[in-house]
Amino acid sequence: MLFNSLAFLFAFLPITYLVFWRLTGRMPRYVWLTLSGYVFYSFWNYKFCSLMLFSTAGSYLAGLGFLRWQQPALRRLCMVLPIALDLALLGFFKYANFAARNINEISVWLGGRSTLPVLDIILPIGISFYTFHTITYVLDAYRGAITPTRNFFKYAAYVSLFSQLVAGPIVRFRQIAQDFENIDRADRTADSDKGWSFFVIGMVEKVLIADTIAAVIDPALAHYGQLSTVSAWLCAVGFAYQVYFDFAGYSDMAIGLGYLFGFRLPQNFNSPYKAVDIADLWRRWHISMSSFFRDYVYIPLGGSRMSGVLTARNLMFTMFLCGLWHGANWTYVVWGAYQGVALIVHRMVRGGWEQLPVWTRQVGTFAVWTLGLVIFRASGFGMAATLVEKMFTWQGGDEIVGSGALLVMLALSAAIAHWAPNTFEMHHQWSPKWVAGFAVVFGICLLVLYGSRPTPYIYFQF
Repeated sequence: MLFNSLAFLFAFLPITYLVFWRLTGRMPRYVWLTLSGYVFYSFWNYKFCSLMLFSTAGSYLAGLGFLRWQQPALRRLCMVLPIALDLALLGFFKYANFAARNINEISVWLGGRSTLPVLDIILPIGISFYTFHTITYVLDAYRGAITPTRNFFKYAAYVSLFSQLVAGPIVRFRQIAQDFENIDRADRTADSDKGWSFFVIGMVEKVLIADTIAAVIDPALAHYGQLSTVSAWLCAVGFAYQVYFDFAGYSDMAIGLGYLFGFRLPQNFNSPYKAVDIADLWRRWHISMSSFFRDYVYIPLGGSRMSGVLTARNLMFTMFLCGLWHGANWTYVVWGAYQGVALIVHRMVRGGWEQLPVWTRQVGTFAVWTLGLVIFRASGFGMAATLVEKMFTWQGGDEIVGSGALLVMLALSAAIAHWAPNTFEMHHQWSPKWVAGFAVVFGICLLVLYGSRPTPYIYFQF
């Protein structure tokens, strides 16, 4: 089920919301949130609810183990076993065929005859996100950063919380543990204005901006070999704004839904296109994911406390995993390596870079990011190489159908992304003018949804 679908807007959300606030007491609300999360997930494929339940049960039992045992060996077992099971499941569903195909190709290249089977595997939607939720819970409990809960439905509601279940943000248990603890005393009206405001803004970002850009550039990129240099650049810049407003829009909607149910989900995008260098951009982009890799990969490796060479190694390995997390495709791996190299180069030239005017650094950072997204968007290295060649050597070719509309959307997107305040910087006060404006744009979104099928979010595939 998608947030930008009529079934969600007119059936699932109203029912879930009304029943939740009619219930009193912690346990009924925990149970209701758990059930609603599994119902929400089952609209995609009910069979994989058992997979999420298995992952939830394993990490929950590990938490009970931490409460019961203080012996280092037993605690390490409670940490290693559920994480190993989670990673094994993630590895099988997401990377088994990728590994099999590459092993077969390498074997043939070396003169062998490896014929590992390529299975008909369906990638469970959101598995990367809820797996990271359970992993952070286990690691934080092992480190003593949180006290594990004994209430199974409290924990199950956290893992299956529908607002952040299938595409994040990656919310750590400690970030909303207090909200879960006070769920029976939550005030329905306390953050309702903010919740609806975030939700509508996210809907506008997704439906009216991201999907409009996609409607123009996706057909053009389907025939990328015929694009002109100008068209290639328009597609590259268009995708940079599309992916931002697509995922930032989803995050805003998720955060808004959290407010509606009494949960304060953390900010996931902090105006990343205002960044003055690539490291600054990563501190602002998909914050829940970038902070996960920082706290659980980069810092344990030694972070930037080590020598220049070892710090570079840590950056490359972290970004390699970040790229691989996005999908079982070598283009994602190379994109991660590209980001690692960009971060290393930034560390090397940081002194001189910081002497440049702010606007120059912002433009340069956006250009480096956009070029990397060409690799990210490409279906293969051939497509990426062709687009890069067209972007940096003058070539004629087809112009984009709908280029006029695209230019308007790019100008609007640039104004919002580079200069306007982000959603967390706005004052969400429902004055009559604010309500009227939101009613108009939300009505336009509904008209768009009535006239077409809802478009999945880009990050659903990860």
